[in-house]
Amino acid sequence: MGPLSARLLMQRGRPKSDRLGKIRSLDLSGLELLSEHLDPKLLCRLTQLQELDLSNNQLETLPDNLGLSHLRVLRCANNQLGDVTALCQFPKLEELSLEGNPFLTVNDNLKVSFLLPTLRKVNGKDASSTYSQVENLNRELTSRVTAHWEKFMATLGPEEEAEKAQADFVKSAVRDVRYGPESLSEFTQWRVRMISEELVASSRTQVHEADSPEKPPEAGAAHKPRARLAALKRPDDVPLNLSPSKRACASPSAQVEGGPVAGSDGSQPALKLEPLHFLQCHSKNNSPQDLETQLWACAFEPAWEEGATSQTVATCGGEAVCVIDCQTGIVLHKYKAPGEEFFSVAWTALMVVTQAGHKKRWSVLAAAGLRGLVRLLHVRAGFCCGVIRAHKKAIATLCFSPAHETHLFTASYDKRIILWDIGMPNQDYEFQASQLLTLDTTSIPLRLCPVASCPDARLLAGCEGGCCCWDVRLDQPQKRRVCEVEFVFSEGSEASGRRVDGLAFVNEDVVASKGSGLGTICLWSWRQTWGGRGSQSTVAVVVLARLQWSPTELAYFSLSACPGELHLSTPAILKWPQPWALGQAVTKTMVNTVVANASFTYLTALTDSNIVAIWGRL
Repeated sequence: MGPLSARLLMQRGRPKSDRLGKIRSLDLSGLELLSEHLDPKLLCRLTQLQELDLSNNQLETLPDNLGLSHLRVLRCANNQLGDVTALCQFPKLEELSLEGNPFLTVNDNLKVSFLLPTLRKVNGKDASSTYSQVENLNRELTSRVTAHWEKFMATLGPEEEAEKAQADFVKSAVRDVRYGPESLSEFTQWRVRMISEELVASSRTQVHEADSPEKPPEAGAAHKPRARLAALKRPDDVPLNLSPSKRACASPSAQVEGGPVAGSDGSQPALKLEPLHFLQCHSKNNSPQDLETQLWACAFEPAWEEGATSQTVATCGGEAVCVIDCQTGIVLHKYKAPGEEFFSVAWTALMVVTQAGHKKRWSVLAAAGLRGLVRLLHVRAGFCCGVIRAHKKAIATLCFSPAHETHLFTASYDKRIILWDIGMPNQDYEFQASQLLTLDTTSIPLRLCPVASCPDARLLAGCEGGCCCWDVRLDQPQKRRVCEVEFVFSEGSEASGRRVDGLAFVNEDVVASKGSGLGTICLWSWRQTWGGRGSQSTVAVVVLARLQWSPTELAYFSLSACPGELHLSTPAILKWPQPWALGQAVTKTMVNTVVANASFTYLTALTDSNIVAIWGRL
């Protein structure tokens, strides 16, 4: 489709007219329009236009000066929009549709609500709840930026140049003022910049007035601004509007039996955690009486910046996958697949190039379970963009390769581990996966762990029959391979042939493994074990330490490690000293999965009573 013409607009406009100024409704959907095809000089002649449909095109942006001041309904579904700030040119907009724009996130939804105060519906849903959330965020951000402004200006000396200092203030505010979940940081920083610039502009106005001879001299101190943005401060930091699917309460009296393992040499203080949120977000029909839905796995989203850590965690159980912000306890997204039971989730981060050559970062979540299917979820856009028919039996676990962001391992009850390349999504945001390797096991694989020092060469797996290792190098000719080495734990908690249901690298050398025997965790050296194996197919591990964990004989408890923090997390028993009701009194529950983010600032635990417990580091 080329540039628009007046003739085309009159053909597609309603009511039918030979004058553009009389058209009130215009359908431009499905024309493969690009952003440059929207000619402002032509469209601004639609002076009475109230309804515009731009769905199913290839728009990446909207021009800033379309001149459609009377527009009330705008449909932009199924495009490639990556920014919504141009919508502020439609001050009378009441209904907006943005579904199917995979580069738009929850931050853009908040921007829309802030920019369009008359909006009643977004994507067919009532916009009032989002307005309330934006109002709370805006109130708190305004208060914090104003406090930061007063503190900043009080530190300036009289000799400092006011304009340069005020420009520095905007930078410092964007850098230092923080509020709300990390997942909303794009919106909050956007608002912080706007509020800061408004304060600076207001201050300059006051300074100009003070310098005027008509004004009294006491009005003019540049570093003592009289202007202050109106802000109502809430008495406490409280969670923003919570998802209706969330049922949670904070319990400062909760205690943990067992828990994270800290260094035993006394060189670092004991790790202290406080309970933040308890959620019941996987219940059938959101029923508070459902304490039986089994929760199986959780995983933290990769951080968007190097050196940063994430506070967004995905959990799976029953027919649902939930994405939760650990700071606020808000369930950001919920994906359901009726008839499925999800056993495992794993994240990867992809850099996608749009048709216009722009780079966009995607966080993709893989979820799998009972039906042997892998679903690839575009979490922030809220839809499933690919399904891999991976196995004929249930998938026990899956993980992405840290060496290749598109390489995915799946482990199934059919006693096979398959390496897939999910590829990059096409222009319709669909994945076409290809099978790279098949690894045969002699027993059911339960945990997968690429070797930290050579993730593209070796894969460890904890299985019902023990711990095994495979060669996963893709430059080797065999596409179907058997176990290369079986590791034997000659004494203690794990012996040859005993189940290994916990497996993690603490650093590039130390491996933590756990069985369901005598309740100990074995720490062993990968380098020493692998270096001394020779040509043997069965190798005894070089044990570094054995950590007493729990005498339980129960199986399938997972463990996780934070290599940067050298912490190891294990399941435990949660106790509430006072009964805590979720449909019925729960005073004690078993935790079966514990996962912490990279800096160990947040820890998520899944219990056998359908409760997601989130803890924060003190």
